[in-house]
Amino acid sequence: MSQMKPEKPLHHHHSRLLTRWPHHSNPYSPFSKLLFWSFCALSLFLAFFLLTPNSPSPNLHSTWDPTQNPSLRRSLRTTNWGGPAWEKKVRSSCRVRRSPNGLTVLVTGAAGFVGSHLSATLRRRGDGVLGLDSFNDYYDPTLKRARQAFLEKAGVFVVEGDINDAALLKKLFDVVPFTHVAHLAAQAGVRYALQNPGSYVRSNVAGLVSILEAAKSANPQPAIVWASSSSVYGLNSRVPFSESDRTDRPASLYAATKKAGEEIAHVYNHIYGLSITGLRFFTVYGPWGRPDMAYFFFTKDILKGKPITVFEGHGSAHTVARDFTYIDDVVRGCVAALDTAGKSTGSGGKKRGPAPLRVYNLGNTTPVPVSELVNILEKLLKVKAVRKVVKMPRNGDVPYTHANISLAERDLGYKPVTDLQTGLKRFVKWYLDFYSVKKEAVKEHGGLATE
Repeated sequence: MSQMKPEKPLHHHHSRLLTRWPHHSNPYSPFSKLLFWSFCALSLFLAFFLLTPNSPSPNLHSTWDPTQNPSLRRSLRTTNWGGPAWEKKVRSSCRVRRSPNGLTVLVTGAAGFVGSHLSATLRRRGDGVLGLDSFNDYYDPTLKRARQAFLEKAGVFVVEGDINDAALLKKLFDVVPFTHVAHLAAQAGVRYALQNPGSYVRSNVAGLVSILEAAKSANPQPAIVWASSSSVYGLNSRVPFSESDRTDRPASLYAATKKAGEEIAHVYNHIYGLSITGLRFFTVYGPWGRPDMAYFFFTKDILKGKPITVFEGHGSAHTVARDFTYIDDVVRGCVAALDTAGKSTGSGGKKRGPAPLRVYNLGNTTPVPVSELVNILEKLLKVKAVRKVVKMPRNGDVPYTHANISLAERDLGYKPVTDLQTGLKRFVKWYLDFYSVKKEAVKEHGGLATE
């Protein structure tokens, strides 16, 4: 993992209720929009029961094939939990080591990319942290287990379980009075929805509802910070993307589930007084990243001498560019959101007053063409890429992303400092170290290999 130093104390700002309805190019009232998106969320939730995830995970790496490992196939499963020894681990992991104002945070998706970095950062500064992760097989679980091992050394216990397991969530909230929940568990990726749409509804819609249900019934109620996505901007053509821009034209099922999540968050804030902050991440990259991201599998294929597919846009949108945001910058934004989150106002599910509802962009504000990303990787790896340039397929991807972060700068003190050249240099160093040192062990467990 990249070096993540303890965060400096951030100035706390008064939380504000930020309900951001697009007021331009939209003739509908806020109530009509809320009703519409609530209906969409309900429809997605019901679709979960009609869509069976019978497609295997994408074979991202030649040595990882879930169809040959039935025991590791995607499933809603929870391992054994409970008992005195288990509760002792949970409480120990949640012990706060700094005062005053130490947090006690439940991090879902803790064995994931952003979740592992955030968990380690919070623990290093003395907060109590408990992880929760299902270790599913969307990409090679070997990497997730390696992150789990790193977190264990840092003093973070990761409970293996599903966010849709209501009994497990109730138990966790009974054992620990969490002050905050960082809900980062989700089904990621845009293209995989074409193969397994049900997984997006289960994780991103039903899973969010499960977390909010557990939180609203807790006493005291925790503040919620959760991962939305820049994908909610969909077909929006105004750049840079601002939180006040319209988000009612998603270009993918993934984006639709994240948009539905933002509307669901509004409902739980309005009815139950939950303090909720949504963070719209813009193409996060860095050490310990996700193998399904372009910078990651480009690196793997360039080293192997395999051709890489580089997309170009259609018509006037010829250049495909992304607002690549380095992991350490995103984590600082997450920590700031946790630190500045106002308190929930409900108790045991009963609202006693208005609570903060916030949405922020976390990006780098400097879009870079994907072709330039490849140029940088070639220099760092000292290997020429075999490029196959094709038109971007109409599968949910958008050609361009660019974050306006002025709101996050003002309220969170958010300021990204890592350019793509620096961030990719750190990623490449991690990649070469991790897959050379771990190569034999990874091969033994059927995971990734660089050769």
